[in-house]
Parts: sequence; C-alpha cells; structure tokens
Amino acid sequence: MIRDATPADFETILALNLESEHFLSPMSREVLEILHGEATYHRVVSNDGKVEAFLLAFREGTRYDGQHYLWFVERYPSFLYVDRVVVDGTAQGKGLGSLLYDDLFAYARRIGVPRVTCEIDVEPPNEASHRFHARYGFREVGRQPAGAGTKMVSMQVAVLRS
Repeated sequence: MIRDATPADFETILALNLESEHFLSPMSREVLEILHGEATYHRVVSNDGKVEAFLLAFREGTRYDGQHYLWFVERYPSFLYVDRVVVDGTAQGKGLGSLLYDDLFAYARRIGVPRVTCEIDVEPPNEASHRFHARYGFREVGRQPAGAGTKMVSMQVAVLRS
C-alpha cells in the first residue's frame, strides 16, 4: 500500500536511508523533519504496517537547497526532483521502486509538471539505478561532482507525456 509518509515513519525511513548511504547523503532526524516539511511528494510503501520503501521529491520553488536540486532550478522552470528513493534490502526485487515511480509520475501528471528530474551515480557507478531510470525515460542532461569531489553524478530528466 502506498501512502503519505508521517512522522511515525521517520525512524524506519532513517534506517532505510542509512542502509543505502553508500548511494545517498546522510540524513539525521532533524534534516528529515525539514525535508518532510518542504517535500512536494513524500510517500512510503507499507506492507502489513511495515515501511519497506520511500520516495522524497520536491517541486521547483521550495526552500530546499540540495546542490543537485539547485542545478535543476538553474535550468528548468518547472520540474519534480527526486531527492531519494529507497527500498529495504529485504524487499528489493518486489517492484516497490516501480510502484513508487508509477505513483510519482501519475502525481506529476495530475499537478501539471512537465518533467521529473534526478541524479544517478556514475563514479562510482550505480548500474541498477541507470537501468531502472532508463525504463522511465530518463536521459542524461549533464554531470556534476558530488561528495566533496569523490563522486560524479549524471543529471537526468524524464519528460512526461500526457
């Protein structure tokens, strides 16, 4: 079941984020509370009351100041930026990421957003993420250093069709 994230989910969301921190930036409870308050879309997949995945996304015009988000702000007047999507390691391969992305794209169409944006690690590579995002029509529109210069990310855009 997909539903809006609530503060009651935060401990599980933080644990999931920590599990995937080799691909994501760290997140404290304080940061999560701020991001949750600014997010346009913050939803979870819950199975028998257990949160197994989450997705956090922002529209242009929020106070969010992540460097990759700001890269898109400089280039696109209207977008929905995927800050992070995480699936519990024990639930991977069950289609939960696709469930969230299908819901996110439907939401973007409902609110009239013409594109969804994200970044994907290229150094070190995240091939699974590249394959996943390609299925949704994401294409590289630039690259940007990350992680204090220890990483390189591919800036990606998927243009929505009605």
